[in-house]
Amino acid sequence: MQIAATPEQGFDLAVQTLVIGAGACGMVAALAAQEAGQEVLVIEADSLPRGSTALSAGLIPAAGTRFQRAAGINDDAALFAADIQRKAHDENDPALVDALAHGSGPAIEWLADRFGLPFSVVTDFDYPGHLRRRMHGLPTRSGAELVDRLRQTCEAQGIDIICERRATVLHAEGKTVTGITVSLPDGSTETIGCQRLILACNGYGGNRAMVTAHMPAIADALWFGHDGNRGEAVLWGEALGAQTRHLGAYQGHGNVAHPHGILITWAVITEGGVQVNLEGQRFWNEAQGYSEAARAVLGQPQGQAWAVFDARIAAIARQFADFQAAEAQGAVKTADTVAGLAAETGLPAAALARTLAAIPHGGTDTFRRTFQTQPLSPPYAAVRVTGALFHTQGGLDVTGTGRVRHSDGSTFPNLHAAGGAACGVSGTADSGYLSGNGLLSAVVLGRAAGMDWTG
Repeated sequence: MQIAATPEQGFDLAVQTLVIGAGACGMVAALAAQEAGQEVLVIEADSLPRGSTALSAGLIPAAGTRFQRAAGINDDAALFAADIQRKAHDENDPALVDALAHGSGPAIEWLADRFGLPFSVVTDFDYPGHLRRRMHGLPTRSGAELVDRLRQTCEAQGIDIICERRATVLHAEGKTVTGITVSLPDGSTETIGCQRLILACNGYGGNRAMVTAHMPAIADALWFGHDGNRGEAVLWGEALGAQTRHLGAYQGHGNVAHPHGILITWAVITEGGVQVNLEGQRFWNEAQGYSEAARAVLGQPQGQAWAVFDARIAAIARQFADFQAAEAQGAVKTADTVAGLAAETGLPAAALARTLAAIPHGGTDTFRRTFQTQPLSPPYAAVRVTGALFHTQGGLDVTGTGRVRHSDGSTFPNLHAAGGAACGVSGTADSGYLSGNGLLSAVVLGRAAGMDWTG
């Protein structure tokens, strides 16, 4: 990633606020910037805005919303912030945590009330680490719907999103960004000047060299993110002297259907399901979270496991489009008996029976997981899964409004970063990831960065 001075001949075109990346972060930032009175342009490397958002469940945690109140959920930003810090072992920047927690509710209500996005709260199961039910999603509970609705909203607001333009050079004079150079599909280039730049080009999970350097424990895992996440934001920032933070942090997921490559909602576990290895035995405390599950599953024979649950839990999981797709593709195996499930999955029948019989519903097991839901009962279900790297959580060190910090302690005058481009609030590794942290940073910090302009 190159840094260069302002072109002597000037830029081919210029705009007030330029956003790199048209995922949820970039499009939310663009909507906020336009509302703040800025002329906005978004560039996207792909032929259509999708990014990592489209690969997710599209759920955004937010506290104190009217959607929660309507569902009888009593929540507030302080409780949300405490949940974030507890999961991350207090390794996060407290100011950033507070900014995201306090900004979450207003961001969701702004998207719903200003632009008509039909959010609702997931009310039929809990996510690990959240003491309240605060996951907000669209009807299909899919990131594809979220990114498509945001694209349609940007189009309706007259915001230009120019696709198939990959930023290759960042132009700057000292700490002030002046524009970028982008490459076109035919190999030509064009330059775009800007009064400020918002980096919403996600993280570096698609850059295998950076993954190996910063998070070697997950380097050989399935990459489930977007291949366009090549770390440009971090590399540009470092070249400009920006401060980075927690580059070894990431979100994994240990419940990706194998070999289908479909995300299986963690609800199949939180509602009373378990993971067993290919020997039919449980191997860890699944209640810790799906991010930690990636390493736990990859540490088993062949790096695989089976998520085992029942028809009651499958009915809850079916609200997610991904789970419906997994069923349609035959990834979900079902049987009326444990022996039948063993035959369907190839698991040792005796071992599987012992494992399921040992689940102490209403008690705590040897892995220190407490089961409070009703026992698994026929018909049973199972999905063969593996662990994957979903997205990185470290990045450029930013303020609560997305302003990038320089290594000398100052902030850049016109450079913002949000979403995967910025350091999130997941601590230093994988265990600090609280469900929804990725889209929390994308949407809430994206909005804050868009609004943060006094030029």
